[in-house]
Parts: sequence; C-alpha cells; structure tokens
Amino acid sequence: MLHAEFVHLRVHTAYSLSEGAVRIDALAKRCAEQSMPAVAITDTGNLFGALEFSLACAAEGVQPIVGCQLAISTDGTEPDQLVLLVQSDAGWHNLIKLVSKAFLEGPEGEPAQVALTDLEGHSDGLIALGGGVRGPIGRKLAEDRKADAEAVLEQLKLLFPERLYIEVQRHGLSVEDRVEGPLIDLAYVHDLPLVATNEAFFVDATMHEAHDALLCIANGTYVSQDDRARVTPSHHLATAEEMRTLFADLPEAIDNTLVIAQRCAFMVGRHDPMLPSLPELAEGTSEEEKLRADARVGLAERLKGRDDADAYRERLAFELDVIVDMGFAGYFLIVAEFIHWAKEHGIPVGPGRGSGAGSAVAWALKITDLDPLRFGLLFERFLNPERVSMPDFDIDFCQDRRDEVIRHVQEEYGRDRVAQIITFGKLQARAVLRDVGRVLQMPYGQVDRLCKLVPNNPASPVTLQEAIDDEPRLQEARDEDPQVTRLLRTSLQLEGLYRHASTHAAGLVIGDRPLDELVPLYRDPRSDMPVTQFNMKYVEQAGLVKFDFLGLKTLTVIERARQLLELGGIAVDIDDLPLDDAKTFGLMSRGETVGIFQFESSGMRNLLREAGADNIEDIIALVALFRPGPMENIPKYIGCKHGNEEPEFLHETITPITKDTYGVIIYQEQVMQIAQVFAGYSLGQADLLRRAMGKKIKAEMAAHRQTFTAGAMMRGVDKARADYVFSLVDKFAGYGFNKAHSAGYAIVAYQTAWLKANHPIAFMAASMSLDRGNTDKLNIFRQELVRLKIPLHRPDINRSDVDFVVEGEAIRYALAAIKNVGAAAMAEIVEERQANGPFQDLFDFADRIDSRSLNKRQLENLAKAGAFDSLDPNRAQVVTAADLLLRYSNLMREEQASNQESLFGDGPVVSNPPLPVVAEWPMVERLQNEFEALGFYLSAHPLDAYAGNLERLGISSFASLAEATSGNVAVAGVVLGKQERNSRRGRFAFVQMSDQSGLFEVAIFSDRYAEARELIEPGQMLRIEVGLRREDEQTRLTARKVEALDDRAALACAGYKVFLASDVTLTALKGVVERERDGTGKLSLMVPVDDGDEIKIDLEGRYAVSPAARAALKAVPGVVDVHDL
Repeated sequence: MLHAEFVHLRVHTAYSLSEGAVRIDALAKRCAEQSMPAVAITDTGNLFGALEFSLACAAEGVQPIVGCQLAISTDGTEPDQLVLLVQSDAGWHNLIKLVSKAFLEGPEGEPAQVALTDLEGHSDGLIALGGGVRGPIGRKLAEDRKADAEAVLEQLKLLFPERLYIEVQRHGLSVEDRVEGPLIDLAYVHDLPLVATNEAFFVDATMHEAHDALLCIANGTYVSQDDRARVTPSHHLATAEEMRTLFADLPEAIDNTLVIAQRCAFMVGRHDPMLPSLPELAEGTSEEEKLRADARVGLAERLKGRDDADAYRERLAFELDVIVDMGFAGYFLIVAEFIHWAKEHGIPVGPGRGSGAGSAVAWALKITDLDPLRFGLLFERFLNPERVSMPDFDIDFCQDRRDEVIRHVQEEYGRDRVAQIITFGKLQARAVLRDVGRVLQMPYGQVDRLCKLVPNNPASPVTLQEAIDDEPRLQEARDEDPQVTRLLRTSLQLEGLYRHASTHAAGLVIGDRPLDELVPLYRDPRSDMPVTQFNMKYVEQAGLVKFDFLGLKTLTVIERARQLLELGGIAVDIDDLPLDDAKTFGLMSRGETVGIFQFESSGMRNLLREAGADNIEDIIALVALFRPGPMENIPKYIGCKHGNEEPEFLHETITPITKDTYGVIIYQEQVMQIAQVFAGYSLGQADLLRRAMGKKIKAEMAAHRQTFTAGAMMRGVDKARADYVFSLVDKFAGYGFNKAHSAGYAIVAYQTAWLKANHPIAFMAASMSLDRGNTDKLNIFRQELVRLKIPLHRPDINRSDVDFVVEGEAIRYALAAIKNVGAAAMAEIVEERQANGPFQDLFDFADRIDSRSLNKRQLENLAKAGAFDSLDPNRAQVVTAADLLLRYSNLMREEQASNQESLFGDGPVVSNPPLPVVAEWPMVERLQNEFEALGFYLSAHPLDAYAGNLERLGISSFASLAEATSGNVAVAGVVLGKQERNSRRGRFAFVQMSDQSGLFEVAIFSDRYAEARELIEPGQMLRIEVGLRREDEQTRLTARKVEALDDRAALACAGYKVFLASDVTLTALKGVVERERDGTGKLSLMVPVDDGDEIKIDLEGRYAVSPAARAALKAVPGVVDVHDL
C-alpha cells in the first residue's frame, strides 16, 4: 500500500485545554511523515481547533477528520465520553449544535455536557465511537451493569444506525483488560463493527513526564501523589506498525479505522464573508440606496458654509461606487448605526483610527471625525478596488460605556446572532516555570529566584529557551541541580501550550443567521454573551464578519474631565476644539506631557522638545516617527523643520506630497501618492505596491520595479532617477506608517493636551481617577501635580469621593484609590454621607455603615491612608480600634433589627465604648503604613526623618541636579522598584527611587549590582554615589557605590541628646532605651531641674543611631526634642 494501514481517530490537541499536548502543526507533519492518509482530532468537549486543523492537514496532504469527545449524561451520574466524527456537512452542523448546546445550556459550574436525548434529531452525518472504558457502555460494563450497558447500546444504535462502532483500547490499563471481552461480545451479538483507537495526548513517549506535570497543573495536584489523574506512556501518537502489532488478534478493528476515514468526506473550509442585513430597512429601499442617500446628506452637513464641496462630492461618488460594487454597503450602514446610537446616548466615540479614517463615506456617515481630504488620507489604503478584502473599522468607545453599545447591538440583531471572540491563554516562560515548580514541590523561594532570571516583557515576550541561552545563572543552576534540570526540561516541553480559554477584549461578530448554524459557540463564565470557538484568525476565515469595539481609556479620561468642568460651570465641546491653540502647542513643545495620550514616555517628551511641535501635522508625524525603523528619520525631520538641513525633494511631482514632512517619506499614503504621480499607478495599484514593499517579496518587487521605472520614464524621468526614487521609496515603505491611524491618535493626543494646558486640575483629577488602581501611575501623577503646583489633599472620609475630584484649586484624593478597600464599598460610604450628612465621629461612622460591606482590612487601610484623620488624627488608635468599631456596627444593626429600646425609650441600648488608648505611630512608621495603603508617600517622606544628616552626608536632592550637566554626586532615596536586564557582562538593573523632590532612576551595572543586589528591594533607603550626565534633556544617573542609608547615617552621627520635660513618662522612655541598646552611638539625657537649668546624664553603653531610633525616642510622652551629638 502507498499509505499506512492505520488512522488515528482519538487525538487530543493542545485545544483540550491543560489536557492535550499535541500541537496541530506537529500532528499534521507527523502524519504526513508516517504516510498516514488521515487523522481525526477529538478534543475534549470542544471544536476550538477544527478549522485550523483542517487547513493544516490539507496543507500536508493528510485528510482531516473533524470530531469531538463529547460529554454525555445518561444516568444522572458523572457524564460519559462519546466520540463523534463528522461525515458530511449535515454532520458538521449537527456537531456544532451539540457542542454549542453543551456550553450554552449545560449545568453551570460543571463540564460542558449534553443529555443522551439531546442527540435526537442531531445525529445525522455523524459516526459515533463508543468511548472505550470511559464511554456510556464501557463504564457500565466496568461497574458490572451489563443490562444498563446494553440498554444504552440500544439507544445509540437507534441514534446512529450503521454509524456506531464499538471502541476498544489497549493502553495497559487493568480496566481495559476487564472490559474488552464484554465489549467484543456486545459487538458480535449486536452485529456492530469494532474499531481500535489509541487515545493520544502527546506525540511521542518522551513527552509523557511533561504531560504528567501538565495534568497536575490542571488539577492542582503534585507529581508525587498516587491518587490523581494520569495517563500512560502508551497514550502517544503510535505508529501504524505499533497499532497493527498491538491488535494483531483483532485486525478488523485496525482495518475499520481506514473504513471510517473513507466514510468521512468533510473538512472545515474557508468561507466568503457573510454580511448581516441592516435591521429596520425601510420597505422598498435597498442598502445601496440608503447608503448613497445617507452619505450625501451627511456630507452636506459636514460641508455647511464651505466653498470646496466639489472635491468632496467627487471623492464621495467614487467611494460609493467602489463600496457598492464590492458588496459592502450593508457593512458601512451597520457600523454607522451603532456609532450614531452611541453618540445619541452620550457615549464618547473616538475620531477614528486605522485606515478606515481615510474614507470620505465614513466621514460623511459620521463613523469617523477625521476630514480625509484635509489630512491627505486615501480611501484605497482602506478599501482597494483592485484587491477585494473585507473593510475593517477599529472603533474606540469610552471604556466605561463600551458594554452599553455591545448590548445595543445584541438587541438590534438578536442575541443568537452576536458573539464575542475566543482567545487562548498560553503557558508562558515565567508562568510555566512557576506551575511546574509547584507540581514538582520545589521550594517556592528557589523557583521564584529562577523565575526572576527570566525577563518579563509582555510587549515582546522572551521564550524560556532564549532566557536560558542569555542567562548564565540559569545555565549554572541547570548544570548543578538535577531538580532544576528536570524543571527546565519539563517547562520547555510545556511552554506555549494552551492553558485556558478567555474572551477577546474588543472583537465582536454579527451573523446573518443564528451563529450556532455557522460556528461552534462557547460560554465564558464571566460573560452572558456567547463566544465563538474559533479565535480571531480563524473566525474571519470561517466567513463571519468581525467588528472591533475597542475600549479606549483616554476617551473616558476626556469625558470625565468634561464632566468635572461642567460641575464647575464650564462647558467644553471636545469635538470642536481649535487645532491651533497656542497653550496646547506650548505645553507639547516643552515636553510637559505626563498624562497625554501617546506622548507620555521620556523618549516622546524629548522628541517633542527637539521638534518644537507647533502644529497638528507635527503631532501626526511624530506619532508615526517614534517607532523602530522610522526613528532613523527623526534627525532629518527635525533638522529640516528647523532649517538646519535642506530637505531632499525627489522630483517636482513629489514635492507637494512630502512638503509637510520636509522631504521625509513617513506615511504609507505618501508611498502610494508617489507611485501615482511619479510612475502613473492607480491608487489601487499603488496599494498593491505598498503591500509588496512591506512584505519584501523579491519576485513581486522585481516586477514592480520594472513597472514603476517604465511609468516614470513615460513621464519624462530618466531611468537612473526612476531607479533611485524606487529604491528610496522601497526603503521608506518597509516601515512607513498608516497616516490615517497616526492622525486619529494625534487628534486624541491633542484633545488631552488641550485639556491639560487649559484646565489642568480637572484633567489631572480625571486622569488619576482612571488609573486609581495603578499606584505607580498615581505616584507619577502626584509628582506632576507638585510640578504644576496643584495641591493633592489626603483622602478624607467626609470630603473624598469614590474618584479623584476637584476641590477649589486642588484635587481631593479618591477613597477607591486606597489599596484593598474596593470601589463598591467606598461608593456606599459616599452615598450614605451624601444622603445623611458628614460623619460626626468614628462611632457615628460605624453606626451608619453596614459592617457586611466593610471588613477589618478595609477599615485599617482607610485609617493608614489618613481617611479618618478629620475624625481622629491618631491613626494607630483607629487601626487598633478596627475590631471594636466593627463589633459596634454589628450591635447597632442588631438593635435596629429588633427595635429594642431602653426602659425610658430614649434610644438604643448600645452606648459608645471607649477607644483603646494607643500612642500615635512614630513618623517613620506612620509613613510606612501610609505607603502600604497608598503605594507612595503623600503627607511626608521617609527621608524627612534624616533631616540634618542628609546635608552632613553630602547628599543632593534629585531636583537640585536639574541644571547639572556632568559630575559625581551622592543621592539618597527609597527604592520603589527595579527592572532587571541581561547583558553580555551579566545582570544589571534600572532602579526607581524617590526622594522629597521627586522620582528618579539609577542605572546599576553588573559589577555594582552583584555587590548590592540584596540591598535593592522596595522600601529600602539607600545612599548612592552616582555619575551624572545630561543626555537628551534628561538627567542620567549611573551608580558608582551603593550602601544602606542607615549605615552611612550612623557613621555621621555620634549619638543623640534627648531633651526631657518634667512630666516625662519614664517607663516608656526606659522601654525605648532598652530596645535600642547594642548600637554604635552615645545617648545623653537632658533632665530639667527646679531652677530652670538642665543636667546632662550620659547613659552607659552604645545605642542605635537611625531615623527609627530617633523617631521612637521623640514619640515618648514628655520628650521635648532629640538632637544629634
């Protein structure tokens, strides 16, 4: 025979989440290598990989058999396995229905399943395999329930006449040996064919150990446990020879695998787009007629009072013809409908992003708000009449209200026709190390240290193998410790496998019929919407039309700022801002863009300062330039803009195209326009040229060079010049940016900059509200407020809102921005305060707040953050009283429930108990608790405790270095965080620090970092001698020496002189003195005497010299002051 004499009919790919470890591409290649004519996938409960598998097999010349291992409930106990294989198109649609029903209608909290009766009416075109020992027949036989097994068999025979096979398996399991004989007997009695399967979870036996770990990860067990889920090494993709040998006594069971393959004549294929129809279309009106009418009306509204309408009408007519000819009139109308609905309901919508902003029809329909002719945007970049492809609008909605638009679309088109799109979470490098380390029961600290050696860069993830290759310490650990060797080996085998299913953040599909007639559906437990079982890549190939509903936080910031301004009596129309505001461009050209969309990074701020951005075209260009590749054109752009360099205009026909960008080709649209005016391309042909240049396909490029050169020569250009222009355009086209996308982002950036320049308090309050859960970002905003001289008031239970709010010329800290308190609980507090007035004291607060909504941790964090300072300034006392206050709150609830009153009827029996007597925290402890609650220091800074020591130690504040250009200085600060990196010389780090003047960063390279690594942890206070240089308007600090600040402060201070009052609490003083013994400093007490003098008492021994010791002494009742010796 020309092919192998066995076909695998039970394969679990990686889409059997956390169970299967067979990658689809590897499966197709292995079957082709072994000349297997066909192969079936039967993933557990789903069809996630059906289309991908079909296409991969077809590419390798292997027949795909699409199937599923479906969970079937037959007797009210744990569901059994039934394998269904698709024979035909009818079978595929029936399997889609069953699998979708299992997810959408199955019992919540249990695996997706259907009842055996659900197969009635949905079994045509499907072949059923009995499921082996875990099938409805085999399980009952294993439980000695032969009559029940036979009863189920009769039902299956009726459901699958001539299409039911009794499945036998030999993986070396005792239950298989016990059940095989009875299964074969039933097959012969009922005249049913046998089929042999090998349930493959991994490709070859070398993967068994790693797969065993995968099962443990999925089930929360350990490899060392005996009583847990496991499979055998035999559960691999066996060869045909192995299977023939294994079933030599049952050759017909092997032969039937080939028979089944021949009976299955279906594969999931690609499908042309199936566009839904627009609901409520007026009778007698076609989608084409409505589109043309709506576009003309919309354009007339856009052009009111303008005298350049002819160019727009001509462009509109051209676009409408193309859209209608390509069959996309309905698509434009659908998008316009839900955008209009959003705007009518006050939901902010972005001005447009991506190539869709190049459409005049989209602009006329108010899908986008970018004038395509004003900004030189091209329709053909979006929809090319010479290359039919689906249009694709990326639409930004206000983050907080995006879901309202999605619900509207569901109601408009029907809930059964709208779905989200599935995504799959993978076992990435760090995660797989942690998971495997856990199931191998390795020490947490050891695994954590190894994980931290793997760079964590979500934007460009590093594979585990790359991390091992680049990190000598990983290699060393692997070579020295067999346990680490096993960890890395197993992790490498599992990395990249799918771990769980989730939902795409933006994608939505709308069908022209119920979606379970087109694709299988899934239910995400966190959503009430169905989800397609095909991911973004494959759902479009299946013919469904995707719409991107993106939630853009910046739009929510803009809307929140507008609302705050409105509360203050200021009305702003954000969509009608002048694009020439001097204050806005002044802010941007100074690089003061913290909080500004797309321009927050230090690199972007430097670029704005260098470019001196003073018009909207500059902003558009800078968005496009600030990326790898185009960055090399930045010096040229800036030099030409400032007149320091002469722009190179390649030809007189090209000059108008590149004039605004000073001769630099930045945008893809410029490439297309150059091809049009210089070489005679149509814009459709020019888009094909742009795509070919981007892909660098040699054969296409050679053909285009010839066409381009010939076209230019026909216009009087000599060949050498034409070749030169082509080569230059080709170079730029490789990384040219879509101007429509850049312009859309630039408009949003301008809107945020306008708000910050003209209304900074409202803008900053809105920005902080939208990042209230990100303490790092809040700290950056706080430093920006310091620069802007805008006060940030501490949180206050009687004045704060859930979010940050404007309070006069200041901002009041948000209650919900305090860590671990929860926005819902804070909303209840604010609602109660607004309804019944400010809280009078702690017990009034406890009385009025439901203790079921507020726990001890929340109460403590509110106190640590200072939210109760207006009721009780002693934060230590409030934290200590947390349990008391919660008990009081519960008692008051009980009183109110029982309506119990005293004998005199004068109110509740419960009276206010006394608060515990607790000394206030020393300043250092108070600040540390504040840091824990807020994520940064708000009321003061820990370095304040070092006061005079900093000067004696020669320490400079970071702010004082602003004008320095170079030199060596000493700085001090608290470590906030660090980012480690690898280099050929070893590991180094960028350390984020804070002093009283702001945030700064110190680079600590490998030698110094190796010496000081243990010191560089969040919360540590360090003194660092640094080399300073000024670069790109930024102060760069490089560590020369790193030491603990306390150690150096102790050397600079000989001890403390403690000034006492006559009423000093001696027992408290004695306790502190005893606790601080065994240090390096002296301690002198200045004791007052009757005549007003003082006597000095030098205590024996040595005592701690540190800010903590100083603060502890100063906190003792009766201590007047503490001075350094």
